[in-house]
Amino acid sequence: MNESTDPASDKGSDAADGTTDTTAEPSEPSEPANESRSGADESGALDGDESAVSDGDTGDAASNGDGNAEQVPPEVRKYERFKKMDGARYERVNEFLRDRTYITAREWAIARLCADFRTETGVEMTKIGENLPELVPFMTDTYTPQAVNQARYSFEEKVTKAGATFLYGAMSGFFTAEDLDEMMYEVTEVAKFLLEVEGVDLAVADELEAEDRISEVMREVRASSADLRGEEVRCPECGHVHEPAEE
Repeated sequence: MNESTDPASDKGSDAADGTTDTTAEPSEPSEPANESRSGADESGALDGDESAVSDGDTGDAASNGDGNAEQVPPEVRKYERFKKMDGARYERVNEFLRDRTYITAREWAIARLCADFRTETGVEMTKIGENLPELVPFMTDTYTPQAVNQARYSFEEKVTKAGATFLYGAMSGFFTAEDLDEMMYEVTEVAKFLLEVEGVDLAVADELEAEDRISEVMREVRASSADLRGEEVRCPECGHVHEPAEE
């Protein structure tokens, strides 16, 4: 995978202890040329052979020495997430995400790393960037702290916009309760799959409980939004008619 078009190649310094958590909103980084939605010329499976991995993400490169294993911090060597994707190609992972979400493989991986490498003083962006290939199998080069921060910000921005879009759809009355249940089932399956790929062990009982809680919340959202619109809603299960609250 070659992310050579990522604009965040400026080297910039990080905090003295290698930790930073800037709150500034960096400019949106452009997508690498091979992160096209069309998926053209992309092939292979998520567990494709290692020989299919293309050359590195040179656009964000920050020197990582000679790659000697002794230079890799212990917490990086012990990091177990994404191990199920050993041998996967960036292009294939990115295509999978593009088909089902608004985020790229780069944004997904770095957002998870920023959550896992957060300390009391901030996010260890220098450590993440310098050890990115060791932390995530489908990332093939190092990133500057600025590039790490930009990818994290892009992830947060897309999640916020996607959340607003979904909530509007749920509150608008465009969908029935059954439609929302079906929609939530589909998106929950994708979310659970990504968690499992990261190494989260989801028990069946926990999955069912989470799905029930989500369905209950969505019914409450639909009923509350009906109040806002001044409409009545009939429960598909018991037939009870929820009438809008009087002002």
